[in-house]
Amino acid sequence: MLIEVPPIHDTGKGAGRVLTMSSIAFTLMFAVWLMFGILGVPIQKELALTDEQLSWISALAVLNGSMWRLPAGILTDRIGGRKITIVVLFLTAIPAFLVSQANSYITVLALAFLVGFAGNLFSVGTAWNSAWFGKERQGLALGIFGAGNVGASVTKFIGPPLIAATAGATYAFGIQGGWRLIPVIYAVLLIIVGILTLIIVPKDDRAPGTSKPISEMLQPLRHIRVWRFSLYYVTVFGAYVALSAWLPKYYVDNFDVSLTTAGLLTATYIFPASLLRPLGGWMSDRWGARRVMYATFGIMLVASGILTMPDGHITIYHPDGSESDLMFYEISLPFFVLLVFILGCAMGFGKAAVYKHIPDYFPDNVGSVGGLVGMLGGLGGFILPPLFAYTKTWSGFPSSTFFCIFVLVAISFAWMHLTVYRLMHKATPKLAREIEEPVTV
Repeated sequence: MLIEVPPIHDTGKGAGRVLTMSSIAFTLMFAVWLMFGILGVPIQKELALTDEQLSWISALAVLNGSMWRLPAGILTDRIGGRKITIVVLFLTAIPAFLVSQANSYITVLALAFLVGFAGNLFSVGTAWNSAWFGKERQGLALGIFGAGNVGASVTKFIGPPLIAATAGATYAFGIQGGWRLIPVIYAVLLIIVGILTLIIVPKDDRAPGTSKPISEMLQPLRHIRVWRFSLYYVTVFGAYVALSAWLPKYYVDNFDVSLTTAGLLTATYIFPASLLRPLGGWMSDRWGARRVMYATFGIMLVASGILTMPDGHITIYHPDGSESDLMFYEISLPFFVLLVFILGCAMGFGKAAVYKHIPDYFPDNVGSVGGLVGMLGGLGGFILPPLFAYTKTWSGFPSSTFFCIFVLVAISFAWMHLTVYRLMHKATPKLAREIEEPVTV
């Protein structure tokens, strides 16, 4: 049974169960979606892949986890999130298990693409929770749900020690140990969470777009504001996804640490970028999403700017032909980890702030608008890993990874500030207030 929800609605009686199970499902799905950040290292060794080839494994998973977010969000508004969440959980279990059987680069690419469908659960959960929670609690609810991004750290924690402990072993039904055991475990967990969702979540779901035509649901996408929000989300989420997949290799290659250590260090970036999302939602509810976005972009600009600078020194050539090396500069491992941690904190706040805008400005089209924003943000995560690999090859500097992020932040920050300046200084006082206080629809 579906309940059509009016644009302005109260928090439903079963909202807590929806938030709990959607958050658990999303956390697991995110772990599956980005598992190649860790699995890619042993896969690269086993299949003798180049860095560019490896980057496309994560990129294709991110691509398929992004390209369906718009239709998934619309479908959630029309038929409810319960059915879609359960179906996606069960379907993703199939390619996840098959990853354990892959023996060639092409097979891994194909299965990574199929497994990547898990990422589309984000727009499903966003629209689903927006339908169940009233406006006064949406920012916090969406922040809690979005904290499921922390799933990206699950493989970073359990992967390396489990891979090392089970390498070379064979278990029941011919299941092999090492990196191949991880996707099997995930496949089993996906089925278990699917069954629990079926049992726990209220059967009478909410679907605010049940009787609304598709053309009407897509109408808000004509607004430039929606596309601006999408660019913000590329910056705070697309870059987050890309770095989550890329950092383990970055640590191994540039700081000569083990895969286990690299996974743990990457988790210090993933945790704040995920767990601070509820706080970012609360801050957006209390002080306004625009203020949070200003702080987010400012912090990201400084942190990524410092990380962009490669190790080096200044060489002075004297008239007598001698040379002097001055101002030696090096980003040590602790300083690097601290800067990446700060970058993750800013992303955590920013992800919540971007999605706080959507139910405020488009309360009866959260599925379509949230789906588009999520889709384009995820596509940023598809584009960036290969961009990291190719800019490193072209420039010779591993830190070019952060130069790509710096440029992206600078463009987003400039567009946001230009929009705010134009509205607050050239428009009417009433419109100036509306940039801070969401338009009432």
